[in-house]
Amino acid sequence: MARPRAREFGIQLGSMEAGKLNTITDVEGVGVGHSTLIEGDSIRTGVTAITPHSGDLTEDKVVAAVDLFNAYGKSTGLPQIIYEGVLETPIMLTETLNTWRVADAVIDYHRDKMGLELGSLNVVVGETNGGYLTDNLGRQVGVENVFAALDLARSYKGRSKVPEGNVGGGTPMTGYGFKGGIGTASRLSDGFTVGVLVQLNCGSKEDLTIAGVPVGSEVKLPSKPVASPGNSIMMIVATDLALDSRQLWKVAKRAALGLARTGTYSGNGSGDFTIAFTTGKMPPTVHGDESLNPVYKATVEATEEAVVNALFAAETMTGYKGHMRYALPLDQVREIFAHYGRDLP
Repeated sequence: MARPRAREFGIQLGSMEAGKLNTITDVEGVGVGHSTLIEGDSIRTGVTAITPHSGDLTEDKVVAAVDLFNAYGKSTGLPQIIYEGVLETPIMLTETLNTWRVADAVIDYHRDKMGLELGSLNVVVGETNGGYLTDNLGRQVGVENVFAALDLARSYKGRSKVPEGNVGGGTPMTGYGFKGGIGTASRLSDGFTVGVLVQLNCGSKEDLTIAGVPVGSEVKLPSKPVASPGNSIMMIVATDLALDSRQLWKVAKRAALGLARTGTYSGNGSGDFTIAFTTGKMPPTVHGDESLNPVYKATVEATEEAVVNALFAAETMTGYKGHMRYALPLDQVREIFAHYGRDLP
């Protein structure tokens, strides 16, 4: 039986309305595809693709921005987004040392599947280090995995929820000492939509806070979580509101505030990256940046809920060298909320 998402469990995060699916794909045209690779005792990896639209991004670029809250990471393609303000490839998320294999395969996809002859391509790949549960030196993500994720993302029609937890690039990840991975959420306001997808791999157990409740310090596990080799998060923010790159950068910065609500302080070795883009389908409603406040709030709330959804969806996993990450025990979460006077349905 699938684990419930935060809202299905009775936890309401923020005050704004969620989208129909409460995923990043509530932003019309956005697609998500995962390819998950689990083999033997030591391979727990994968790749996730996020597409702003199903067409050719090299011809139909979208406005984008990047915020490097703590830039300890190996992502590719971000400087050109910062400099030019546009995104020309899907956003790929993977396990850390697979970064360059994924980037290389994206070039192959444009040549072999899309029939494009390109002299240059700014491939965007984000990563987090899942080396506690997978043999990251093995770099097992291949061309076939990248092609599969891209095919799924480009064919996504918004009819189903986005898989979360132990999928795609989030397969081997740790969140607050528990099993982490992929999470997503969305918010609606004043005719526009904001959607967020995260690849959660950061935080310490004792710091985890959910809706203001100190869950991490109260949960009892069979053993104390061993520290992970990596401590990062990728946050992808999408909106249909037509903003320029400078405005999107200001929106992207707010994702870190949503992350902070869940307890992390962003350690020195944490790669906390946000990539924001707009499909530009809704006309701009802002008249001066002070009118961006609802967009900021939507981004904070959707990021917070996406992080919590990643923890709720992820299941206990054993992997490399017998290492184990326990899923967040939801029965204890309910008891902890009740202890703090927050009875859940």
